Amino acid sequence: MKELIERWVDSGDIQIVEREVDPRFECAAVIARAQRESDRPILFRNIKGSALPVASNLFGSRQRLSEYLGAGDGHFCQRWATLMKNPVAPPTVVPESDGEFRSASLDELPQLTYFEKDAAPYITSGIFLANQPDTGVPNLSYHRGMHISNDEVRVRLGTSHDLNRYQAAAEANGSALDAAILIGPPPEVAMAAASPIPPDESELDLVSRLIGGSLKMRPCRHVALDVPYDTEIVIEGRILPNVRRPEGPFGEFLGYYVPQGDNHVLEVLGVTIRESATYHALVCGSPEDQRLLELALCNRVFAHLDGTLRGILDVSCVPNLLNTVVKIDKHYDGHARQVILGAFGVHHDFVKSVMVVDADVDLNDLSDVYWAFLTRGRADDRVIIVPDVPGFYYGERKEHWGRIGFDCTMAMDRRADFERKQIPGIDDIDLRDYVV
Repeated sequence: MKELIERWVDSGDIQIVEREVDPRFECAAVIARAQRESDRPILFRNIKGSALPVASNLFGSRQRLSEYLGAGDGHFCQRWATLMKNPVAPPTVVPESDGEFRSASLDELPQLTYFEKDAAPYITSGIFLANQPDTGVPNLSYHRGMHISNDEVRVRLGTSHDLNRYQAAAEANGSALDAAILIGPPPEVAMAAASPIPPDESELDLVSRLIGGSLKMRPCRHVALDVPYDTEIVIEGRILPNVRRPEGPFGEFLGYYVPQGDNHVLEVLGVTIRESATYHALVCGSPEDQRLLELALCNRVFAHLDGTLRGILDVSCVPNLLNTVVKIDKHYDGHARQVILGAFGVHHDFVKSVMVVDADVDLNDLSDVYWAFLTRGRADDRVIIVPDVPGFYYGERKEHWGRIGFDCTMAMDRRADFERKQIPGIDDIDLRDYVV
């Protein structure tokens, strides 16, 4: 992350805030307002109460994620699938260089409170690293952390996450689970942590495939774990067995507050900070959050559909994880309906709605997607509704039950009728040459 920020500063591709900013609401407000205007990352150099600068919106655009992977525009999922064929190289564990990391306390970190009713400052970009107690397989996954004191962070472990199973296995033996929270790791680590894989595989193997080689790691100081070497901040601790304490409320990614509940407790044993470190702030539900969450689903949907159907070009999730948009090269009438039905079975939590579009539609622009649905055919015979199917585990009244699919494609014999109008030369126009 450090090298990325330095590169953006040199190129002018990052917005810089020099004035002092309050970590309670003001920082989040500036980030959210900046995201309305631009998808550029933003750097705060003066956060009240902390010596650490804060960066946000590092993953706020699909174009930037594609650049991290070396993918061309519109080929993110195809590039990801290609990288997954790379061989896995085991991590390279090396000792710390003298003076590169220092010990710190949680209070030294920016105490960011994001939303009005959040119960406390939260760590939102934290990636938890832990090993399966029986097999030793490492896991990387995102979980929110409520900052209680220098010694305690309360953690929400989703029931569908591998880390929840790891903790349960340790707890069954009466043991704590060693864990490290990574803040600001290399981008490949951040993307791998957002990408679900089979429970007997490790996200660290996924990182190896993404970088095309071995990941450099270092031993933790307080727990028996190795962490990615180039991580800005590492919080070391252990998730306590048979201990649950009140956590929340917190403003989650769907745009609502999750109420207070009894959740897991991480006992903090130590914090290490890289020299000249930057703290990564992630506003839950923001474009940056949605793009990372999208990784959890779009590549999985693409791999499944591409393995069973022809013409799968790309997959996205806009405006959020509950809506999957699939771009296809349509081969026959009924093709889109097959894609819809195929996508429904990929993930039982998140594939609530599926929209299938032609190759000339921007699948990252929901306005363009819905325009295609409204203009390329009847509304009453291009929708598939599947009632009473369980969905995302949030919602006591089954708000996320059911499935709906939209065929936004044109009929095979109507392609000439739906040729999109074009203005020649529009992509070559620089408004600065015209507007004063």
